[in-house]
Amino acid sequence: MSDWTRDLYKRSLAERQRLVAQHQGLSKRQQDYLVQHCSERHNEVIENYLMDYAVPEGVVVDLLVNDRRYVVPMVTEEPSVVAAACNGAKRVAQSGGFVAPEQERLVTGQVFIQDVSDPQKFREWCRLNEAGLLEVANQAHPSMQRRGAGAKDVQVRQVGEFMSLDLLIDVDQAMGANSVNTMAEAVGRYCQQHGWHVLTAILSNYALDAVQMVECTVTNEVLATKTMAGRQVAERIAALSKLAQVDPYRAVTHNKGIMNGIDAAVLASGNDWRAVEAGAHAYAARDGQYRGLSQWHTVPGGLRGTLALPLTVGVVGGSIKLTDQSQINYQISQIQTAQELSAVVASVGLAQNLAALRALATNGIQAGHMQMQYRSLAMSVGATAQEIAPLVQRLQKASRVDTNVAKDLLTQLRKEENDAREI
Repeated sequence: MSDWTRDLYKRSLAERQRLVAQHQGLSKRQQDYLVQHCSERHNEVIENYLMDYAVPEGVVVDLLVNDRRYVVPMVTEEPSVVAAACNGAKRVAQSGGFVAPEQERLVTGQVFIQDVSDPQKFREWCRLNEAGLLEVANQAHPSMQRRGAGAKDVQVRQVGEFMSLDLLIDVDQAMGANSVNTMAEAVGRYCQQHGWHVLTAILSNYALDAVQMVECTVTNEVLATKTMAGRQVAERIAALSKLAQVDPYRAVTHNKGIMNGIDAAVLASGNDWRAVEAGAHAYAARDGQYRGLSQWHTVPGGLRGTLALPLTVGVVGGSIKLTDQSQINYQISQIQTAQELSAVVASVGLAQNLAALRALATNGIQAGHMQMQYRSLAMSVGATAQEIAPLVQRLQKASRVDTNVAKDLLTQLRKEENDAREI
């Protein structure tokens, strides 16, 4: 450890920024950026805080879920994500919208016991002491039980050389990580006091008792392109869906597209998108082979899509509404409950998936994707707001596109504009 990094977290925000700038060679412009994009409030949130890292936020519109229209904030740096979500949402809305039934919301807290010589003896002890175990868990977080939530069931599994005492906990309107960890640790201490060797106690983000389902039907009319009939598009999407069920290579990219929408909506809501992502991929491999999370099948007159994944999101607690941004986002979305948020987030994922598969089945994924990427490339080479559109048009006509080509085209564009002004 170097001298300047020792106890860096104990320094004031200004001193920490100064030390990092000095020792890591930040320019004056970069140092000014640190100072201008930080807050003392956020300095209390994470260790060794330097600045706020801004990621673009947009909104999905025309998202019709359970007969209600939503405007959903999404936070993402990928140019085509919000556009694709809006495209998919609009087509589904024109066909009747998404249906997402209210899910059960049970999160698992695990107490791992090791050195158990007689697994059956431990199972029997848990069975006889189930009421006491639940009471210990609920006493660790009594406010949850007062709201009708809290620890509901105890299950025991043998996992290799370990025994897992699983607490199924209704987390009410919260995502529940802190509450579940607190309750699991209390039960862990109780087990330790009764002679069992406890290795650890912690929640699991694999929430099989909180799987959100969503489905939709899309008519052939809204799937059609100028050159391809809707029925043909539907059949090609169904084939692509089937491919994602049998080829893990395709399934990974298929699911990445779904998570483009889900992660962006979860991040905007202040929830833990890493937990959702991890649970989703585990669920995709639940039968031993990694598969697409969604499935699409042709039906008379159109295409039916379904999506299911573990989804533990909340509207209260933790850091969910800690920032001004997340508070604004809940005002925009008008979402009031965790159940509602779960249904909407899953619907965004299926909308994203539809748009990606339709593009893949027709013009190819790059046609729309590169339109947005060209805008990013134009900005990266210094194009002004007025120059972006004409530069994008030139990039679309170029036989080869890279940074050097974009710079040359921008130089040419500016020269032509200067020549025109001199005439």
